[in-house]
Amino acid sequence: MMIVAIAIGTIPLLFREQRPLFVYFDVISGVIYMVDYLLRWITCDLRSDKPKWKSFLLYPFTPMAIFDLLSILPTFNLLAPAYKLTKATRLLKIFRFTKIVHYFEPLDVFVTVINKQRKLLLAVLFLAFFDILITAIIMFQSEGEIDPVTGEYIFKRFYDAFYWAAITLTTVGYGDFCPVSTMGRTLSIISSLLGIAIIALPSSIITAGYMQELNRRVKEKKEEQKKENENEEASDLTL
Repeated sequence: MMIVAIAIGTIPLLFREQRPLFVYFDVISGVIYMVDYLLRWITCDLRSDKPKWKSFLLYPFTPMAIFDLLSILPTFNLLAPAYKLTKATRLLKIFRFTKIVHYFEPLDVFVTVINKQRKLLLAVLFLAFFDILITAIIMFQSEGEIDPVTGEYIFKRFYDAFYWAAITLTTVGYGDFCPVSTMGRTLSIISSLLGIAIIALPSSIITAGYMQELNRRVKEKKEEQKKENENEEASDLTL
């Protein structure tokens, strides 16, 4: 039911115009989300080692509960006109995709890996941001050439240089900002080469962590299956 709710709840986001059928989609998916949220809140103490009262108190502040609540808010536009929210709340339906994590194991494994490797990933993110910042400053100060087409500086604002450094580091290169000086082009080469190494780091970290987590879960399932078989054999002997 939750997967169906996710599917029909996001269909209206694929169209600009609102159709009457989409109203039913929103209401049905929204009601299912509300029921699911309440049931998870009521039974949260069963999935927690904390005291019962503390589990009920802290559950609304857990990440998944916050995502669930944000995904429910757009439904109030339809169910309660008095609580009319802005059109931007339609985008909150994107949070409904987070529910798939509960029902799709590969995504659950991925989220677990991200959580376990967050310190390393944050370190790589800081390294990338630092590289982008330094490269942008150097480019902004060194590239003082005038664009012959527009008659203006190639990088009029620092944000333009920061944007250029980001797309160059990620080796995307849209081409809307291109340095023309020798120093600027040399810096582009260096930034692109560094980008290949920096962008590859998260991929290797996540891949290694994913395989470790997958092997751990497979091992746990085998141990659980082994214990179940042993218990069945013990009960058979008792009989």
